[in-house]
Amino acid sequence: MAVNVPGAVVMAVFYLLVLGTGVWASFKSRREQKKSAATGMEMALLGNRGIGWLVGIFTMTATWVGGGLIVGTVEMMYTPSMGLIWTLIMFTAYSTGFIVGGLFFAKPMRDMKCVTMMDPFHLKYGKIAAAGLSLLSLMVDVTWSVVLDVSFSVCIWISAAVAVVYTLLGGLYSVAYTDVIQLVLIFISLVVCVPFVMMNPHTVNISQTLLNNSLHSPWIGTPDVRKTWLLIDEFCSLALGSLGYQAIHQRILSSSSTATAKLTCFVAAFILFVFMIPLVLLGAAVSSTDSRTSPIPTTSSDVSIRFETLRQHKDCSDRVLNNLLRAEDSGSPSLLILLHLLSDAVFHQD
Repeated sequence: MAVNVPGAVVMAVFYLLVLGTGVWASFKSRREQKKSAATGMEMALLGNRGIGWLVGIFTMTATWVGGGLIVGTVEMMYTPSMGLIWTLIMFTAYSTGFIVGGLFFAKPMRDMKCVTMMDPFHLKYGKIAAAGLSLLSLMVDVTWSVVLDVSFSVCIWISAAVAVVYTLLGGLYSVAYTDVIQLVLIFISLVVCVPFVMMNPHTVNISQTLLNNSLHSPWIGTPDVRKTWLLIDEFCSLALGSLGYQAIHQRILSSSSTATAKLTCFVAAFILFVFMIPLVLLGAAVSSTDSRTSPIPTTSSDVSIRFETLRQHKDCSDRVLNNLLRAEDSGSPSLLILLHLLSDAVFHQD
């Protein structure tokens, strides 16, 4: 298969831009450390607690907005039993997690001068318990990151190498500033992509397929009163379980002030819905594709193939998504356990 030269050039520019930003941030981190005489640990993990509100909003939002959310939302919109209803539940839950974190965890954890979310465990339960919970948190992060049987292994290795390099060079400073670049590029790409997908000749007007779709199940989903408690359970699991995620607390603790930490949480909760709009439109378009006239096989249920065909791009397997979703299902109980213990450690200090 011939190499897509324009695509290769764009990807090279993207990686160089991200890597360059990370290297620049590493120099900024070293200058700040010399000025403030901060410890290496606080500089690497928290950026010397000097992340401003603008960069903080970007990096807080980026804790959820990424490739998994993009592909996963389109998949959810396409799935007949989920659709728009479950998508709204998911985004509302993650947004609620940000708000709860800003309201209840930002001030007490910052007042305790925590460096990681494990510090309250250390103070209340001791070193052994903190070490065990740290291992549990690490296992959750690793499980979320596992990808098996992926055809784009080279791309994954390149992405991982770039991320490791700029993270080791500049710590949280590099992560935060590269989050700004990546989030901007993701939003621009989604906005540019939506019109091409919506105007594809094989895509039916999505307003006609919202409730009555002869090509596929209506993309609003299948409302069912009997699933109300299941929706509530999923909402609570996502909203509260997300607070057992170290990355969120790292952003809170790295902010320049408690007020800034709360602001980043509240604004990120709103911006999450802004990113939801193009993703819902893309999912609706995939659900409204006429497989009888499109080059997509009529027997294909692979939403990623449908999405990529609409964009006239090479096929992309959704096995990555499936593994991420399985990993998230297996990690949710661990996150909820961590949240319960974290709440006890933060709000019930002896």
